[in-house]
Amino acid sequence: MDILKKIKNNIIVSVQAQYDEPLYKEECIIALCQSVIELGGIKALRLAGARDIKNIKKLFPDTIVIGITKPKIIPKNYEELVYITPTIKDAKEIIEAGADIIAFDATTRKRPQDENLKDIVEYIKSQNKLLMADIATFEEAKNAQELGCDIISTTLSGYTKETKFNPPVPDYELVKKIKENLDIFTILEGKIWEQKDVKLAFKYGADAVVIGSAITRPQLIAKRFMEATGK
Repeated sequence: MDILKKIKNNIIVSVQAQYDEPLYKEECIIALCQSVIELGGIKALRLAGARDIKNIKKLFPDTIVIGITKPKIIPKNYEELVYITPTIKDAKEIIEAGADIIAFDATTRKRPQDENLKDIVEYIKSQNKLLMADIATFEEAKNAQELGCDIISTTLSGYTKETKFNPPVPDYELVKKIKENLDIFTILEGKIWEQKDVKLAFKYGADAVVIGSAITRPQLIAKRFMEATGK
């Protein structure tokens, strides 16, 4: 598919902010996106919510957008919840906003409103959109492929009860296992902070890499440097 060819061997930047953060403001998200697209050469973004998806597709129609929905504030018990594009209603919202790829939680956790994973997959497929399954384990990746998803992403590795004790590094081994055993476009997402992380991701077989906090979350970038002071 043309979209997969465009993001193959490339960096995707996740530009997101929570409702209570200064950068949540509409003009701030636009400025961040403009910076990475026009000055950074980025051709694909991961965005949360109809507002930002609509804005960026209007301003940068050639930029590929992976769309999701998320709560305004991530709940403290996030390890137990499906909160990334959890329902068909959420998928419909970002499809109508113009997202090129629809990403959603594809873990085995219970979904809200008694929906199941197959329901949301079939709905997105019926709308002729590419499906990106955010998973935490190999078994979830395999299930997502069997359901007909187009892309697997390691987004939730380390963020579920089953995987919360994973090492605090990108899950290269999960990418490697997926690529060795499944035939599906695979993205490494999560805990990417350095150039060496990107190089290792591609070495282990990733087709693309999503980077978020290391580029677009200044409070987390600042915190990392402050930790070096010992204060």
